[in-house]
Amino acid sequence: MSKGAPIAVAGAGMISAIGNNVRECLSALVDGRAGMGEIEWLDTVHQGQIPVAEVKYSNTDLEEFAGVARPVWPVSRTALLGLIAAREALDSAAIPKLDHWRTGIVSANTVGGMDKTEDFVARGFHGRLGEVVQHECGYSTEWVADRLGIRHYRTTISTACSSSANAIGFASRLIRHGLLDVVVAGGTDALTRFTLNGFNSLMILDRAWCKPFDNERQGLNLGEGAGYLVLVSDAVAATLPIGIDCVLSGYANANDAWHQTASSPDGRGSWLAMRTALERSGLQPEDIDYINLHGTGTQNNDLAEGTAIMRLFDPRYPKMSSTKSFTGHTLGASGGIEAVFSVLAIRNGLVYPNLRFHAPMPELPFVPETELLRDVPIRHVLSNSFGFGGNCSSLIFSKCEP
Repeated sequence: MSKGAPIAVAGAGMISAIGNNVRECLSALVDGRAGMGEIEWLDTVHQGQIPVAEVKYSNTDLEEFAGVARPVWPVSRTALLGLIAAREALDSAAIPKLDHWRTGIVSANTVGGMDKTEDFVARGFHGRLGEVVQHECGYSTEWVADRLGIRHYRTTISTACSSSANAIGFASRLIRHGLLDVVVAGGTDALTRFTLNGFNSLMILDRAWCKPFDNERQGLNLGEGAGYLVLVSDAVAATLPIGIDCVLSGYANANDAWHQTASSPDGRGSWLAMRTALERSGLQPEDIDYINLHGTGTQNNDLAEGTAIMRLFDPRYPKMSSTKSFTGHTLGASGGIEAVFSVLAIRNGLVYPNLRFHAPMPELPFVPETELLRDVPIRHVLSNSFGFGGNCSSLIFSKCEP
């Protein structure tokens, strides 16, 4: 497997249950403030019964926050979250003369505008066809791209929980092969009744706050949000006034083809994604300083990921934790949000705590970190995103050496 050239990370943006931008989310990670709570904005029979990690704004609030004029048709929550995070990412990149470069967006989601179609059906088909048009996943990407002025390339990826990790990986390939100069890459997803009911029917939702990688884990907490990176070519990177301190050095996607909603017990797809990402980055397992675990808190997923890590890293295990203990599982947005967290870990020398962890899994010889670690010399971070259908992706971010 040939080593690909690293791709520069120029900007980052996000919104989640723990903050409305990168600064607020980082502050919550440092302070140990999780975003779970009772359902407030989603209209569902499960209010007061199932905890979720909602963004703390109504759709009307999000429209104002995003600076969107009241549209003819109400905009989906997925699109609004995506615009807020993608705009922050592009603004933080501060690319001089952006309109001189070939610019694209690769955005991921799994629910599209389902929150609007659910309301449409409930009202009995009163002719508001604009809300049905919003349903498909690509609409959110097109709507965000229009408002950011991105015109050269737009595409949407939907591969379940690995969606936005795959968006970032694909964006890096577009730049590496000389097709684009700047790509906004990541994902966005909002909570919907369909999603909540679906996961509830699988019996993998925790009625308390989730405990990833804990032996007493009972399942996941669903979350929502958006996370994007701005990836740029070397030519663009050379024009940036603040320079580049982090690169995407490796990416891989694999599939274990085991089950529609479960990972293979031996973690075959997880292992293959991590191993191939390492090979493409030119790194060895001992070079990884921190793993941002997929770590959903379900019985199957955590054991499969842990088994793959044991196979690849034994006997030297990096520090690791699941930030889903803060944000919940944001589905199609999780890879983008956790990519931002990975970049922040490198920039700030941080290892985040795996909240609420108490009982080690007897099957595994390692445990996640339970306290915030500061001033850690982090050179390489592995970020895992493993989805339904066995679609497994790993990203590796690396610190730029002076």
